[in-house]
Formats: sequence, structure tokens, C-alpha cells
Amino acid sequence: MRPMRLLIIGVGDAFTRVGFGSSGLLETASGFLLIDCPDLIHRALHEAATRAGWPVDASRIDDIIVTHLHGDHCNGLESFGFARRIARLTSPTVPRPRLHVTADVAARLWERLAPAMQAPLGEERDSRLDDYFDVRILTPGVEATIAGVTVTARTTRHPIPTIGVMITDDDGGLAWSGDTPYEEAHIEFLSDADVIVHESNRGIAHTPIESLNALPAELRRRMRLIHLPDDFDPACTDIRRLHAGDVIELSHARKS
Repeated sequence: MRPMRLLIIGVGDAFTRVGFGSSGLLETASGFLLIDCPDLIHRALHEAATRAGWPVDASRIDDIIVTHLHGDHCNGLESFGFARRIARLTSPTVPRPRLHVTADVAARLWERLAPAMQAPLGEERDSRLDDYFDVRILTPGVEATIAGVTVTARTTRHPIPTIGVMITDDDGGLAWSGDTPYEEAHIEFLSDADVIVHESNRGIAHTPIESLNALPAELRRRMRLIHLPDDFDPACTDIRRLHAGDVIELSHARKS
């Protein structure tokens, strides 16, 4: 059975001028799980996959976790949803992508997407959210099985409803912080993972690098940085920063 591996698609924040918003593609034994879906998702995925030498595109992704509804984490849902729905017009067996979100996000998701996606597409009626996505509710603190792996969400203290996630299988665990101000309880939630992908940025809604630098060395060793400003100076920390196109093999993570 293939162990999990993670392709980093983008590492930027909402204001990046040189890359793409922070997101990743996890390959599991059962398929692919996209973590967040920022702008230009097809291009971002293509460029990262090409850089990694990993031939994968959005047509193979059937599961998406969206951590929250800020645009740099969800704007790509429009093009992703359209592409998959258009493919189903000619091949009805193509599945709807499963979209995994909390109830708070689900309640406002169509409000966000409808202005662009509500017009009829192949039917005489208006389109609905379930024409594009199979929405599945993630309840914080309750384990869910997604793409064959176990996912547990935790709510962060970002200004709008946001989650971080722990993703585990028999070989290892991946933690993805989501957007969050520094919070010791959230660090504890993430801390058992082999690899902890943690955001760092400026402002009260994000985690300053100084807070992560104060964590124990063994924890910093397993951390990787994402959601960084374009002018981030890697010399300010011993925590490894990620780049688009990086691949993390979860089965080898404890040894790295």
C-alpha cells in the first residue's frame, strides 16, 4: 500500500505577487485529497506537479477540504467545479467532487459561489451547489474518513470560521494548521504529527514566526512553513520553509 505523500501547490498569502495561495495535494492509498483550493488552481497544480515530476491534474482529485472561505483558500472552487461539471456533460460517470467543510462554511458556501455558478448549465433550471459538489460536513473533534485516511478538524481563532486538520493513516500523520493566530492548544492538537505544515504571517489573525521559534527544537524540526509573505526572510528561523513543487513523503518524515 502506497504511503501518503504531499505535493505543495502554493505557499503564498492572499497578497502574493510571485506565487500561489497556500494549498497542498495529498496522495493516499485510495486517491487524492486537495487541501484548500485557491485562485488559478489548475495552473498552480500544473506548475507544482511539473516541478516535482509528478504527473497529476485536477481531473484525478475527488476530495477537497476547504479550511475557510477567504478567497486565497477557496476562489479556485469556481473553476474546479465548472471543469468537473462540464466533463460530466459528456461523461456522466465522472463523479462530483466531495467537498469537506464545516457546517459554518457549508451554510455560506453557495452564497459565495452562486453569483458565478447559478446560471443554468445543461438544464432549464438554475444550477445548485449539489450540481457541482457533493458537500460533506466535517465536525470539529469528530474523526472522518476521507480518501481512505482519518481526518480530524479543529477550529482556529481566525476571524471567520476556520479549521486546521490532522490527517493520519497506518504509516504516519500530517498536520495542517490552517490560518490561525498563535494558540498553544492548537499547537498541542497538531503536535503528534510526523510533519506539521504551519502558517506564519503578520497581523493578529496569523502566527508570528517569533512564536514558532520559541517552541521546543524537536517540534520545530517537524514543522514546515507556509502562507508566507513574499518578503519572508528564511534566515529568521531554523524551521524549514516550503516551496511550490516540494514533495513530502510521510513514511520517511520521522527520519528527516
